[in-house]
Amino acid sequence: MKHLLYIFIGGGLGSVLRFLISNHTQKLWNISSFPMATFLVNMVGCLLIGIFSGYFLKYDSELKFLLIAGFCGGFTTFSTFSAENISLWQSGSYGILLVYVLLSVFVGLLAVYVGLNMVKN
Repeated sequence: MKHLLYIFIGGGLGSVLRFLISNHTQKLWNISSFPMATFLVNMVGCLLIGIFSGYFLKYDSELKFLLIAGFCGGFTTFSTFSAENISLWQSGSYGILLVYVLLSVFVGLLAVYVGLNMVKN
């Protein structure tokens, strides 16, 4: 139960920080053709999940639930996606890695397109 509380708190903090960074980035860089805010949040999330994962491989702690599953999960799921792909790469599962990346991108885009069209007039 304590793990769920850590994930809950970390997820809330990550979501709020994502919102604040996105708003600030939009004001700072008003580039309409490139989604700079999302890109920045995703890349920072990837860096953080790498740092946290490396740390908790050396020093196991319950804080991994707060920081990895909670904070990084609330901040961006792209960081989890990237970390999973690194694990596949490191384990030599190149075929699964390729299928996972391609399916995630293309099926994700298709799902958003279908969802948008489901609610059109």
